[in-house]
Amino acid sequence: MKLPQVVSRVTVPPIKCQGIKTRLTPFILGNISWEGHGRWVEPFLGSGVVLFNVAPQRALVSDINPHVIAFYKAVYDGAITPGLVRRYLEEEGKHLLECNRRGKDSYYYTVRERFNKLGDPLDFLFLSRACFNGMIRFNSKGHFNVPFCRKPDRFRPAYITKIVNQVDQIRKIMRGKEWEFRCSDWRSALQNLDGGDFVYLDPPYIGRHTDYYGQWSLRNAEDLALAAWALPSGFALSMWKENRYRSNNHILACWKEATIRTISHFYHVGSTEDLRNSVVEALLIKPGYATIDAEVLDQVHTKPRQLVLSF
Repeated sequence: MKLPQVVSRVTVPPIKCQGIKTRLTPFILGNISWEGHGRWVEPFLGSGVVLFNVAPQRALVSDINPHVIAFYKAVYDGAITPGLVRRYLEEEGKHLLECNRRGKDSYYYTVRERFNKLGDPLDFLFLSRACFNGMIRFNSKGHFNVPFCRKPDRFRPAYITKIVNQVDQIRKIMRGKEWEFRCSDWRSALQNLDGGDFVYLDPPYIGRHTDYYGQWSLRNAEDLALAAWALPSGFALSMWKENRYRSNNHILACWKEATIRTISHFYHVGSTEDLRNSVVEALLIKPGYATIDAEVLDQVHTKPRQLVLSF
């Protein structure tokens, strides 16, 4: 799939997490220039929203979170189907509601405990859609530890249908494509790339959220910058630039040679209110891989207010 793209309807993935790029996807895909001959590479897959909207024929995607990779690989391989998701969510949603009617909020924590023992991908989907404020967070033992959202009727029929449709959409996007899924550190995904590949980097944001799955330090961010600049392929990195309180000095220190495109964005997902406010987002692009077509940019920058989104 060639970039740039003008995205008027964003494909929303079934997994939610902090920092999800749903509303930024048109901005990202409208500012990258790539012929699409190689692989689309994402070492920080997260929710997968950018990947699913690029929909490349060939892709290499990885994440250190084994549960994200396990869920999407199961959909890719056909082990998780829309019908299976519907039956599962209807059953688990019924248990969640029945427990609450008996004066208990314990069923969410029953599923969480089961997931932390067995790692079932469907339990991961349940937790990501029933936890507090759409967070994905694991403790030092690798256990999911986000509390319940306190909405026992969370899985109403319309909400289940929405999630099922999202699974069906990504299943259709993946069909017939050569995608490789890896549970690995970002360094593995950046090995042996070709000049025709393109790398999209969405690491944890320095100074914002770094507890998604393990810790992310300034040293990690600096190592990533060095590795990116050494790549034979194009790349783009998402990072926050500034908010009303401060600026991100990491950009000036490590990415000053990049072509920078910015857009104001409001985060609705985060553990605390200070992480759910307006921020200037930056897309840092390797020189030569940014769009120069003003007409495309004008379309991209006017579309977000008209986006069709379905969380």
